[in-house]
Amino acid sequence: MANRATNKLLSKVEGRELVLERVFDAPRDLVFEAFAKAEHLMRWFGTEGWPLTVCNIDFRPGGVWHYCMKCDDESQEHFGQESWGRAVFNEIVEPERIVYTDAFSDAEGNVNENMPEARITLDFVEQDGKTKLISRTQYATEEDVKSVLDMGVIQGITQTWDQLADFLAEFQSK
Repeated sequence: MANRATNKLLSKVEGRELVLERVFDAPRDLVFEAFAKAEHLMRWFGTEGWPLTVCNIDFRPGGVWHYCMKCDDESQEHFGQESWGRAVFNEIVEPERIVYTDAFSDAEGNVNENMPEARITLDFVEQDGKTKLISRTQYATEEDVKSVLDMGVIQGITQTWDQLADFLAEFQSK
């Protein structure tokens, strides 16, 4: 397990924006790559009991990432349910920044207009061989921010980034 105690998720809300930060004990190039390749995303993206089962990614500006997380944990009330998402990459500056628009979708990639859409900016900051990841998620309204907070986004990102930390530690030990 990666050191989760010292590399804690920091979060704050600034109006319509949710800002999350965490330091990963891995070089910036590797942390960036973990977000860019389907074979890496399949290993860490998702919350506990909700692994990625579909991950189609065209990692370039204008490219689409269509994915599905499916609950495989029989102890969870949503066992067997799927959660689809569709992201469109707006900007990619390797290995510094990824900007994309993320939305809930269906299996065909049609965006669910009833759910909040987000513009996410990921900044990968080099820090003495480690990487500070800063995620700025901008929503249309402050109500949308409250809605995703009520859905448990902080807990979900914490679990997802814990899995990323474990993946990075395992990847580097090979």
